Amino acid sequence: MNTKVLVVGDVMTDIIVRPEGPLVLGSDRRARIESKPGGSGANQAVWLGASGVAVKFAARVGAAQKREHEARFLRQGVTPVLVGDPMLASGTLVTLVDPNGERSFLTDRGANLNLSAEDLGDHLLDGVGLVVISGYSFFAPGPRAAVQSLIERARARDVALAIDPASTGFLAEVGPRNFLDWVGTADWLFANESEAQLLTGEADSERQMRQLGEQFGQVVIKRGALGASCGGAAGIAISRPAPQVRVVDSTGAGDAFAAGFIAGLMGKADLETCLERGVANGARAVQHVGGQPQGETAVISP
Repeated sequence: MNTKVLVVGDVMTDIIVRPEGPLVLGSDRRARIESKPGGSGANQAVWLGASGVAVKFAARVGAAQKREHEARFLRQGVTPVLVGDPMLASGTLVTLVDPNGERSFLTDRGANLNLSAEDLGDHLLDGVGLVVISGYSFFAPGPRAAVQSLIERARARDVALAIDPASTGFLAEVGPRNFLDWVGTADWLFANESEAQLLTGEADSERQMRQLGEQFGQVVIKRGALGASCGGAAGIAISRPAPQVRVVDSTGAGDAFAAGFIAGLMGKADLETCLERGVANGARAVQHVGGQPQGETAVISP
């Protein structure tokens, strides 16, 4: 399998709000507020770049911000394939972080909503061994049609596919059955435990794995502080615990996990090693604010 990865997903600016205590309706609460680059697909691409994986990232951004986004991705070891939208600005996400590091989101997807099949040309698949698609791309008609077209072309070229459901809120809104029908079969599914429960209607992890394994060749379920499991239609094959770390902000932890796992996969590591690399990446991610690695790790020539 070729080791280059193509990621398709959203580019966002994350406005991260950490109140000192419960919100006071109609009044003030002191808070620490930071602005960070984000978006689930963008996070995964940057974590892959930080892991030394050759990665391309395709998305739609505001035309006025396109050059800035491209420069940042290049500095972070990612080859950006971005289309500038003349009407909508890049997306923005407000994240409210509670004292335990858990998050709630307010999302304006902006230019991401105009992603089209023309933005995802056949050339994106050249030399690619795995296409990773963020579930956010399935939650609006235009982007959904765009990634479904890319999926069909990837299947025709025998390029492996990985899906990350991305959001229980949007999954519940569109309906789990619709989401699974829109996605179709794929080689990999990376879901957290809440997404796995919503997609299957099962609370038991073994039943979740078996049911999801009927549609996806390999299933990885991320369980936060409990670690993660990998398996398929035969059930859970491997599980690994997570190390105990101080959780500052869980934003992007699942994206970091997926990138660590995929980096191992692209390096031809066994599944046990891939799972361990994913868990380690997720643990690193929760120890700082924001969904992407701290610091710029690589440079790619445009």
